[in-house]
Amino acid sequence: MKKILLPFLFSLLFLNFTKAQSSKNTLYKGTIDGKISVTFYIKAEENPCTADLMYTSIYRYDKSGGWIQLNITQNTKNENQFALVEHGFSGMMILTKEGTNFSGLWISPDTKKQLKVVLKEASMTKKDIESYEKKLEKVNYENNDC
Repeated sequence: MKKILLPFLFSLLFLNFTKAQSSKNTLYKGTIDGKISVTFYIKAEENPCTADLMYTSIYRYDKSGGWIQLNITQNTKNENQFALVEHGFSGMMILTKEGTNFSGLWISPDTKKQLKVVLKEASMTKKDIESYEKKLEKVNYENNDC
């Protein structure tokens, strides 16, 4: 009985651990104001405490090249609506997910500029994911290291 029960319990524990560790990494390419090219990298992971999704993200204006960390909050009443606040509150976006794409507004901190945002999901290779993960980790470290 012990020979059967122990492997069974181990496999249940392993399955629960791997499920909690799963994440979805998505790349988006698009524009702000119809003319400023941008790239977004978003990582969605299950929160181990609440089972809700939590997001970590970076984006950049393609011509300037510097990555900006985003704090993402999902609307609890409408899971297709998101607020994305730039690290340091240099701007924010209110976006709606439509299928696999996003659209909405980028808003300046003084709210005087409101620019249209359109993002389309882009494909990634395993190598791309590794590269974006390193960039995400680096930006997070730079912004949050004591």
